[in-house]
Amino acid sequence: MKCIIVDDEPIARKGIKKLVGQIPQLELLDSFGSAEMASGFMQTTQVDLVFLDIQMPGINGIEFARTIPKHTLVIFTTAYSEYALDSYEVDAIDYLVKPVDPVKFRKAVDKAITYHSLLIDEEKKSMENIGEETIYVKSDRRYFKVNLQDILFIEGLKDYIIIQMDGQRIITRMTIKNMYDLLPKNTFLRINRSYIVNKNKIDSFDNNDVFIKNHEIAIGNSYRDTFFEEFLKNKSL
Repeated sequence: MKCIIVDDEPIARKGIKKLVGQIPQLELLDSFGSAEMASGFMQTTQVDLVFLDIQMPGINGIEFARTIPKHTLVIFTTAYSEYALDSYEVDAIDYLVKPVDPVKFRKAVDKAITYHSLLIDEEKKSMENIGEETIYVKSDRRYFKVNLQDILFIEGLKDYIIIQMDGQRIITRMTIKNMYDLLPKNTFLRINRSYIVNKNKIDSFDNNDVFIKNHEIAIGNSYRDTFFEEFLKNKSL
């Protein structure tokens, strides 16, 4: 699981980092001294788990947790036990009081790993028989056959994706990242945090946007270099 630490106290970040390093299933991506810094990072990077302090300058941990996508899990680490009830209101996996006990930390992480696995299994059930040309997508209790070549683009909307075709769209439960991991990269390209496009359906583009039929999709700043490199590969201009 890919995780980050958000805490305004350097010593606290160091302590959590040490505990994270003792668990092979965790990959620490970065640590941040404020919710604002962490929020910017999460706009371009998939995070599975956040170790989050509550009492911080600016946006506090409870407020920040309300903005985190549902598929990103939260474990609060705080010196204030009176916030325990608030943590349950934002569906936190667990609530650890500083100084964090290593045994309790491991139990909280095990709970997060188990829940994360359940989320992944649920998403996989929404997408079956992914082949080179077709996929079967679960929507409204039915499986729909979708030809990959018919997909214009795919839009991520919180815990769901919208598969847009010409005159039809299908909504299913899955994150945009996991969908992208399943698709053939020679055909599909992610151009911002919320959109995957079929490279063969692009009618035109400029430095900021991609145009597919009557749809205009922005190219994210952190995706721009990859877009031009991948889309223009083996193409003559």
